[in-house]
Amino acid sequence: MEEQHEHELKKSASPLNMVILVLSVYVLGALLIDTFFTLSHETTMLLEYIDSAICFVFLYDFIRRFSQAENKLQFMKWGWIDLIASIPTFHYLRAGRAMRLIRIVRILRAFRSTKHLINHVYKNKTQGAFTTVSIISLLMIIFSSIAILQVEHVPNSNIKTAEDALWWAYVTLTTVGYGDKFPVTTEGRIIAGALIAVGFGLFGTFTSFLTAWFLKNTNLNDKQNT
Repeated sequence: MEEQHEHELKKSASPLNMVILVLSVYVLGALLIDTFFTLSHETTMLLEYIDSAICFVFLYDFIRRFSQAENKLQFMKWGWIDLIASIPTFHYLRAGRAMRLIRIVRILRAFRSTKHLINHVYKNKTQGAFTTVSIISLLMIIFSSIAILQVEHVPNSNIKTAEDALWWAYVTLTTVGYGDKFPVTTEGRIIAGALIAVGFGLFGTFTSFLTAWFLKNTNLNDKQNT
């Protein structure tokens, strides 16, 4: 019984599941905002683009878990909820995203508290670092693109559409900085400065993760060859 519970903990605390958990919370929040608040056309378009991208992550997760399930019929007892919540593009199915709440509860149910959840994820420091980088990167792109679209509303701004905002956030976070899109307002430059600082930190963390991963595999191969 204890081994089965530990197995459930490991499955629930996998890096992908942690990303899914955070994205599920975001989707529910975005759904509430889009339902109860009047947003500009471009902001609504941006939320829909982000929603569609997240749906592909959900769909990949569903296909992965379905293919790995020993009993497909038993899996679909709850899996159909994830499938409905993972279908992108179709606007009339967006209400199905609310069913993500069930998935969130099911993941958290395996843990007695948030503290236990965090401790289990970060038991493996390398895995924990990768999970953190992935989650922060996704959230920074999402929220900075939404924020920049709200403040760059002056006539000489070149970040005017949802596509502009997403592209700017991505190239800024990755520290590529092509310079084709850039903020011109004070608020926009503050957002850009914060995004650049986070990008440098994430790049260093990701580099450390790759180094640790390669060293681990190298040491493992050396042990197997000796």
